[in-house]
Amino acid sequence: MGQCSGKKSQAPRRGSPPGAAGELLLHTLEDLSQLEFKKFRDALAHGDLGGRSCIPWGRLEKADWMDTKNIMLDFYGGEGALDMAITVLERIQVRNAAARLRESRQRGGKAEGLPDFQRNYKKAILQAYSRMKDQNARVGDTVSLSARYSKLVIVNKHRDKEEREDEIVAMGRRHAEIMKEQASASIVVSDLFKPGPDGWTPKVVVLLGAAGMGKTMTARKIMLDWASDKVFAEFDYVFYIHCREGNLLTSQASMADLITQCCPDSSPPLAEMLGQPEKLLFLIDGFDELRFSFDRPQSELCSQPFEKRPVEIILSSLFRRRLLPESSLLVTTRPAALRTLGKCLDCERYAEILGFSEVERKEYFHKFFENAEQAAAAFQFVRGNETLFTMCQVPIVCWIVCTVMKQQLGRSGGLACSPKTTTGIYVLYLLALLRSLSGRLKPSMPGVLRRLCCLAADGVWRQKVLFEEKEVQGYALDQREALPLLLNEYLFQKDIFCVSTYSFIHLSFQEFFAALFYLLEEEGEAEKPPAGPTRDVKALLESYGSSRNYFMLTVRFLFGLLNAERRRELEEEMGCKISPRITQELLAWLQNSQQTALALLMKETAAIRELEVCHCLYELQDERFVATALDPFTGVCLRGLNLNRFDQIVLAFSVKNFPTLEWLDFGHCSFLWDPPEDGTGQQPAGQANRLEKSGLKEETLQKLAALREVKPNLNIGYL
Repeated sequence: MGQCSGKKSQAPRRGSPPGAAGELLLHTLEDLSQLEFKKFRDALAHGDLGGRSCIPWGRLEKADWMDTKNIMLDFYGGEGALDMAITVLERIQVRNAAARLRESRQRGGKAEGLPDFQRNYKKAILQAYSRMKDQNARVGDTVSLSARYSKLVIVNKHRDKEEREDEIVAMGRRHAEIMKEQASASIVVSDLFKPGPDGWTPKVVVLLGAAGMGKTMTARKIMLDWASDKVFAEFDYVFYIHCREGNLLTSQASMADLITQCCPDSSPPLAEMLGQPEKLLFLIDGFDELRFSFDRPQSELCSQPFEKRPVEIILSSLFRRRLLPESSLLVTTRPAALRTLGKCLDCERYAEILGFSEVERKEYFHKFFENAEQAAAAFQFVRGNETLFTMCQVPIVCWIVCTVMKQQLGRSGGLACSPKTTTGIYVLYLLALLRSLSGRLKPSMPGVLRRLCCLAADGVWRQKVLFEEKEVQGYALDQREALPLLLNEYLFQKDIFCVSTYSFIHLSFQEFFAALFYLLEEEGEAEKPPAGPTRDVKALLESYGSSRNYFMLTVRFLFGLLNAERRRELEEEMGCKISPRITQELLAWLQNSQQTALALLMKETAAIRELEVCHCLYELQDERFVATALDPFTGVCLRGLNLNRFDQIVLAFSVKNFPTLEWLDFGHCSFLWDPPEDGTGQQPAGQANRLEKSGLKEETLQKLAALREVKPNLNIGYL
């Protein structure tokens, strides 16, 4: 590394107004990953900057994007800060960002030459889309969209049935590997309207994504990036139409009226805009939320942009290319509406949002928490829970997990105190989906959810994750309100035809609904579902006992859904009665499962010998139940296991509430602080006989140490 001058630059260059330079610089910094931003600041403070002065590290060490932008403007001036940013980005090998900044800077001069209205429209879009509100935002709470947004894996190829099944079933490391493979072949948003290998440029692009997968956030980021001259420079105007907005469906309007609603000025130059329709892009967000029929005869469609007709006619005409056929369309939708969309729109390019890869999940945690230590602690905790980590592929689940953990880390006791269990996170995910429903649809949802639980349980029993159309119809789940919300639809080629197949977003979500099947109280319905599994939970538990792993997550969810708070939350939102009637059956099964015939024959001391028992009790979060369940036992015997951070918290919960505990045996167990691939995970050998050097997480050590004070004769062994 070369040496930096210790003095501030004497004569910063002048050129672009500081406001314009600052805006360009801020957008560039916000688009950097957490690691890239850290390298950027380090290079500003310590790098070889070609004789230019470095900024003292003390000013940059804790600076966020906004702070860094202001420091650079103060230190180098507007043009000098842009020069320095390009130099540093190239120095740290982030050349794409350097090229984008250089392009945006060059276009900045041209922007002054844009027509006044076009320039003002872009400014209004920047103002409207630069900030976002979280679902739990209070009045005045907003965050930067660019600062929060993390790259999503987007693919533009159809996967076959076997590939879909692998994605739905895979957990933990295997799921992360699949997402990594998909990410290596993913496309970026800016390429959606680029020519294909054959040189053909699409005019109509459909962007698919399951519920909570980030379609609307991506659509809003597209608007922001277009206004910032980062994407789709070929379009003079991009108009955002959200299908959920009620006023869209209530009255007659013309296409010119819809465009005017998108504009900040009530008198846009419509004749000029509509005179070049090939320069217009309509971003239609949430097609699946449109509630009208598109089966309109050609004679009812319109072709004149100033003709007033019902909005459904206007949109149908736009989709079917009778209205402004030279314009381009980008339509987002959930997979279950794909067939309906196909009836009114010729999709020329298909792309699907798969969610976050492992790298992007970690990036999202760091962007959300801002505090690096908290982000690392939360991410490591979640990675130890493979069910939760897998579902963090879904952006809304990632947001729920981060939101809950940020609140927990702000309390004494941290993540080990007042935890949200895996069941609790899945409940919050379901509630988030249900709250997105319009009031008109909510009365029908209790019946829909009961039938959905029947389908899920039937699939779990038959080890089935892809359902044929006739099976979904058999449960009366082919209604438009049910499919897009909770089921995904896929089209597979079969011989010379295409067939529809349905699935839950992941097997774990199917197992969540299957567990709910055993707890929902039956209520009279007009339509009885086809014969499926009985509600006899004993049959499930017996099958789990013989298969050991197949029903494991379903059984965990059974315990988690018995939690009184979880039941109350679901009853309030679902409108269904959830009964704890299976509590005694679960209690008896758990106790009997640990008293094996061999142990009884050998007259061994009654002990908990499976960590899975602790996981089930942890999901329930009921200390009285845990004490009752563990009362017949005197010890815990876990041998030859790798216990990660999450396992240790789970174990500590049972140990804390174990009324008759006399001994613990952790023979040949490894206690992992971090995931093994980090290279720092397993604790060194030779720490076996002392509690304080056992490798247990600090919270676990505190609980065990406190327990030994109460029970001086407690025997703890590690060999």
